[in-house]
Amino acid sequence: MSASGDWTVIYDGDCGICKTLLALLLRVDRDRRLTPLALGTPTADALLPDLTPEQRNRSWHLVDPAGHRASAGAAAPPLLALLPGGKLPAAVLSRFPPQTERAYRAVADNRSMIGRWIPSSVKRRAAQVVQRRTAG
Repeated sequence: MSASGDWTVIYDGDCGICKTLLALLLRVDRDRRLTPLALGTPTADALLPDLTPEQRNRSWHLVDPAGHRASAGAAAPPLLALLPGGKLPAAVLSRFPPQTERAYRAVADNRSMIGRWIPSSVKRRAAQVVQRRTAG
């Protein structure tokens, strides 16, 4: 088992669907390998020094313990591989990078519209899950 919180998921802290999806991942992350970190924080900026603010805000980012980053759809396979039962879905997504990126973009580019369909109570609980993990 790996050390706690050794992979950082950088996400949009103002996005309800982002926090909702992240909360689902955190609930599955029984080994607590993922640490959420909101975009725009000094720590997030330090982990993404080569990206412009626009590039940073365009997607989520997964940073491994060595500091290597995967963003947008490319982050899905390594992230899923960290989770119990995630190796097979990760392998499938890895075989189809263009489709994985298109699916990611479809959600990310329409997150405001999709987020309207998520009840406020669900988003509120998701924010609590993310906050608890962020706080340690």
